[in-house]
Amino acid sequence: MTREEEITKVYGGKPHVVILGAGASIASTRRNPEATGKELPSMYNITDVVGLRDIVDALPDGVYHDNFEILYSKLYDLNPLSSEIIEINKRIYDYFSGMKLPVEPTIYDYLVLSLRAKDTIATFNWDPFLHQAWSRNQPFFTEGRSLRECDNLYQFPPKILFLHGCVSIGYDATHDASGPSKYNAYTANGDLCYFEPIKLLYPVTHKDYNVDPYIKSQWIRLQRDLKEAKRVTVFGYSAPQTDVEAIDLLKEAWGEVDARAYEQFELIDIRKEDDVKESWNEFIHSHHYDYHKSFFDCSLANHLDELLKVIIIGVFL
Repeated sequence: MTREEEITKVYGGKPHVVILGAGASIASTRRNPEATGKELPSMYNITDVVGLRDIVDALPDGVYHDNFEILYSKLYDLNPLSSEIIEINKRIYDYFSGMKLPVEPTIYDYLVLSLRAKDTIATFNWDPFLHQAWSRNQPFFTEGRSLRECDNLYQFPPKILFLHGCVSIGYDATHDASGPSKYNAYTANGDLCYFEPIKLLYPVTHKDYNVDPYIKSQWIRLQRDLKEAKRVTVFGYSAPQTDVEAIDLLKEAWGEVDARAYEQFELIDIRKEDDVKESWNEFIHSHHYDYHKSFFDCSLANHLDELLKVIIIGVFL
């Protein structure tokens, strides 16, 4: 089968869905450090990495928790409009919005280039890495033309979705339009949009993906693609118990596991195979799964040949 035949015919035209968690960005920055030297924080060290220690140390008794997501939820329950909540959101947004991919190709670049227009990458991460990789790799799909000038579906990059928001993306609620955060743009009707930054932090006890119209739209699109998908890759997402609503939405879209007998689940995670599989047992039919500790061992990386890697390196440098 030629490359072109595989693009058009594999799995009967059904999409490949990739779901990214914090482990994907961590893996990318360990291989290729963030361009300005910033560390990618986790929910257990974000207080010190982002610079929130002065706020956290002054919080009332009973609010502190090692897991920042739980700490934030407790603080939100006390007063969702407190000065501490406002300042925490500002500092986290400012920190992540200043992050940049290095000039050399990263795991995110390879990920974008390994997929097709019918495929989808959905991320839970706030960082701008996926959007930056998607944007700078567009010429490989469009051959220098704008997306509007392309007449072949397979000349488009994969779709990208931001399930918890992203510092790179803004939303104009009046026109129901999204684009680069804090930018102005005109709609097809000539209306001027301003893309307001999207909210990033949600308390774990009050997560409702239907409240924010942009986040709701991202989940609707992911659920649609999951229902049709023949292959799903989960990269660095541990399905945490704190995100009950997210898991419920994924289960709703995937349906009963016995009805997905011909679908394949692929897991990329540094945890032990049994632990990772246990997290996703309700999505895996029998033995229909693959497990890898590295992105470069998975099915996606196998669709990137050495020539393509050389081309990417030459263009970015």
